[in-house]
Amino acid sequence: MGSVDLSENLHGQAQRFHTTKLRPLSHPIIFSILEIMLNVYSWNVNGIRAAEKKGFVPWLLGSGADVVCVQEIKARPEQLSAELRNPAGGGVSYRSFWAPAKRPGYSGVAIYSKIDPDQVSVLGNAAFDDEGRVLAARYGNLVVIGAYFPNSRDAGARLPYKLDFCAAILDYCRALVAAGRNIVLCGDYNIAHRPIDLARPRENEGNAGYLPEERAWMDTFTSSGFVDTFRHFHPEPQQYTWWSYRMNARENNVGWRIDYHCVNQGFLSAVRESFILPQVFGSDHCPVGIALGEC
Repeated sequence: MGSVDLSENLHGQAQRFHTTKLRPLSHPIIFSILEIMLNVYSWNVNGIRAAEKKGFVPWLLGSGADVVCVQEIKARPEQLSAELRNPAGGGVSYRSFWAPAKRPGYSGVAIYSKIDPDQVSVLGNAAFDDEGRVLAARYGNLVVIGAYFPNSRDAGARLPYKLDFCAAILDYCRALVAAGRNIVLCGDYNIAHRPIDLARPRENEGNAGYLPEERAWMDTFTSSGFVDTFRHFHPEPQQYTWWSYRMNARENNVGWRIDYHCVNQGFLSAVRESFILPQVFGSDHCPVGIALGEC
């Protein structure tokens, strides 16, 4: 059995997560000069146990993804089936790593990986780790960060908490880049950055996820040396990643683009493509992904 030490778990003590041991790949070759295609996916599953009933494991095993960050797991690993903790089949297998929230049935993030990470860690800030907001896996000099940004809620009730989180994640990304790492920050940001990123921007002025303060933070983030990879490749409108369950929103493509893969500017040349998979169901979000190649 393999194990990974988290420097700080959600209860403030070191913790191990045990999963099937996989052969690590050659990190210096793959992650300093990427010579293979590496697919990194992200998906807010809106409850990992609910997603399992809707076919999450078969989708994962057939996805072609090398690393999959999931958000809003709403469960602890001990509550999950062995198949969900250690997906395997058809010659494909994944390790899984978990950062659940302390509050039962709430928030939480996880990472599935075909490749042995060198290190897996949480953010190191109890205010956010207690809600299971961040899990980062390091592969050589590449750090894949799965993040579930807080919802600012109606009338911005949690906006101060969200902006504190945004500041903390920006500091974290800046520190990694300053230390010579490349980063992929993926997940549910709960922010539609610009009018093109939601179907009805005028009607949503002042609503959670499209507040001026949230959009201003995205401006700060993307002007600090980080790139929204999907928008880099796809300037066209009507590309969304979340739809309300009400009013046939998904069928009518009345949605929001709030799930992202952002990378540091110096790593942008390694991104071959950034894509959305709206044909994949099982949540009110759909998966998003990037393909990394030689840089």
